[in-house]
Amino acid sequence: MTIPSRLTTYLDQRGVRYEICKHDHSHSSAETARTAHVPAHQLAKSVILEDDAGCVMAVVPADKNVMLGQVARMLDRHELRLADENRIAALFDDCERGAVPPVGLAWGIETIVDDELEANDVVYMEGGDHECLLRMSRDQFHALMSGARHGQICKTPTH
Repeated sequence: MTIPSRLTTYLDQRGVRYEICKHDHSHSSAETARTAHVPAHQLAKSVILEDDAGCVMAVVPADKNVMLGQVARMLDRHELRLADENRIAALFDDCERGAVPPVGLAWGIETIVDDELEANDVVYMEGGDHECLLRMSRDQFHALMSGARHGQICKTPTH
């Protein structure tokens, strides 16, 4: 699979400059970071949440977890929960399962981005399949996410 045309069109319309980085097939964000040899805190991961009002995308570093309550408070949505895999697959039918690019706005989905990502000089993100990442500068990522909400929405997982 290649990068979905919806994503490339969205990036091109906004003049976002990025590189495509190929890597071995992976099954999770943590594995993607390892196989692509990128720091997990520089890999933007999408987490799809839903309630009766619809879906929202939370974008956090791959080595962090979304604070669901914080997202709900910031968006004034009290019944948010992780979205069902089949719902995600239907929304992102031009992407491989589990490789949803963290650019919800390209699919018309409200997006909230964790502030930690913007502290990185470089940000990587899934390109819609399990074998390529998009690499862009902090400035390009910031411009790309200018239409999204921002805040502190992640925490380090406890093991």
